[in-house]
Amino acid sequence: MQCGFAFLEAGAVQAKNVTNILTKNVLDSLITIVSYWTLGWALAYGPNPVDNLSPFFGASQFFGQDISNFGRFFFQYVFAARASTIISGAVAERAEFITFFVYSLLVPGFTYPVLSHWGWSSVGWLRQGLNIGDGTFHTTYLDLAGAGVVHLCGGTISLIAAWMMGPRIGRFLDNGQLSKMEGHSVPLASLGGFILMLGFLAFNGGSVADISLPGNGQVVAKAMINTLLCGAFGAICTLILHKIRNGKWTVLLTMNACLAGMISACAGCNQMDGWGTFVTGIGAGLIYMALSGLMLRLRIDDPLDAFAVHFGGGLWGLISVCLVSTSAGRGVIPSLITGDGTAIVHSLAQLGWNILSSLAIIIWSSFVVLPVFGLLKLIGKFRVPAEIERKGIDIWKHGEEAYPLVAYGHGWNESEAEEVMDEEGVWAAPVATIFHDPSKYQQQQQEDGGSRKRTFVRNGH
Repeated sequence: MQCGFAFLEAGAVQAKNVTNILTKNVLDSLITIVSYWTLGWALAYGPNPVDNLSPFFGASQFFGQDISNFGRFFFQYVFAARASTIISGAVAERAEFITFFVYSLLVPGFTYPVLSHWGWSSVGWLRQGLNIGDGTFHTTYLDLAGAGVVHLCGGTISLIAAWMMGPRIGRFLDNGQLSKMEGHSVPLASLGGFILMLGFLAFNGGSVADISLPGNGQVVAKAMINTLLCGAFGAICTLILHKIRNGKWTVLLTMNACLAGMISACAGCNQMDGWGTFVTGIGAGLIYMALSGLMLRLRIDDPLDAFAVHFGGGLWGLISVCLVSTSAGRGVIPSLITGDGTAIVHSLAQLGWNILSSLAIIIWSSFVVLPVFGLLKLIGKFRVPAEIERKGIDIWKHGEEAYPLVAYGHGWNESEAEEVMDEEGVWAAPVATIFHDPSKYQQQQQEDGGSRKRTFVRNGH
């Protein structure tokens, strides 16, 4: 999944910021494992010695002590990394590196673990739910693979970060028009999208957690197929509507809609039939388009549509599972079809509980990051200076260009392409030219006042 996010974001940003976004994605995996091992797992699944506090957070097994299920630890670590890396797309091309470090520690180490404890720990208050009627029915938090605790959380923080940071320079013009600031590589972004699609199959299928018992293998396969169907319906719906409205077949919009559909499947891909995937996928595509357009109208700059994809897909997933679930007393639509009054009441109660859970996730995610982002903004460490943003973050912050000019090697003036060494022992070579005609290159050199050279270090010299 991290690889998919890295390529998707790299392709969606301008060439001058590719190294920056790749560095963030690489470090996100590394920072997250330290943060989750140190604190996150303990808050999520460590037993709490104070019984009255156990529904809200864990309080043991810090620094990986006494963990008995390392397979679950690894799986949960990757969920934590996914919640964190969602945010980088919303603030791409303008966030200070310290901002990335802060939320890469905060989200997987504190924000996400508390939410996963609420919803997935056996003693969490969201999972415990409520007894309905005479106690024969019990609501619970329906979310198999993180539509809420992962994607709704990450999408909420993405919105807050993008809003507080403000749009990229030149994104919105003074006359109210939208300036095109397109990514530099559609193929790279598409590759990332395909990798994420594959990753969702692994996570949604793997969230069933067991294939060794009779019948479990079929449940895993069903979850994976339903995930694909939700993504397909969301993508096709969005593609057709965009063609009708704008007359174009767009790959990036289609890819985002597919991801939104797969995210919406996270909540209940193990308990819906084919018609349920249609409802879930179509709804996710429509919600994605609506939220993406709303962000532009509100002049909130989200280069990757992280809010529309993850918040929209996650929230709809938590609602949709309560509409289409085939589990007894969980799905509103199947209960209405059967006409069973008791089942209808139970399914409506379950829907209400999942909506309440959604609100709890949004409030907690906002409560944690708002003061932290506000402090970073106050001390001037939230966003890069305007000059660096205009010229690109790669060279100034990292000293590495994603696409060095000399690496292309086209249009060199062959008569002057020989390597030379200056007086300090540094190898020098002419800068690659944009002129394919050598005579024009020589003319430009004369106008510039002489030969243009670019230095580079070789073999440690």
